[in-house]
Amino acid sequence: MKSRLLLVVVPLLCMMVAGGCKKEVPGSELLGQAKGKVAGVTWGVPKSWTVEPERHMRAATYSVEAQPGDPEGGECSVIYFGPGVGGDNTSNISRWVNQFENADGPKTEPKEISGMNVTIVQISGAYLAPSGPMMEPSAKKENFRLLGAIVTSPEGPIFFKFTGPAKTITAAAAEFDAMINSLSK
Repeated sequence: MKSRLLLVVVPLLCMMVAGGCKKEVPGSELLGQAKGKVAGVTWGVPKSWTVEPERHMRAATYSVEAQPGDPEGGECSVIYFGPGVGGDNTSNISRWVNQFENADGPKTEPKEISGMNVTIVQISGAYLAPSGPMMEPSAKKENFRLLGAIVTSPEGPIFFKFTGPAKTITAAAAEFDAMINSLSK
């Protein structure tokens, strides 16, 4: 009886020690080797996404190719203002909703990832694309979608905002989810 138990337990222990005891991140096969990091939080970057050059007030920017028939691709910005800065979740979600005309949403879902509270946000409608220093609407873009995540990190909130034509964002939604599910401290 003891020898049977050892035959099962010893190989399992060896696998755990050799491979670590990491949990499998849903969708991790969609992530590449690139990592993002801000405020002590890291995440995997989807393989098919392009890492864009640094931009003012952004920790990272990623672009996604347009789906056939869409006028443009999608863009995911990662923003971190610092500890205690950036406002509460309700204010930020309201600001995102106000960037849409005839908004469908917001649909929100609270999650816990690596011990951090994360609020997932979905909004769709006519996007009033903000630009300029005061983020005034520059153009109305019909049939757009926003996937967002507000991460309550130990060093302050981190905002992931993924916007683009609905078809393009829908096609990349699993990659966005994999990136958010890969968050770790």
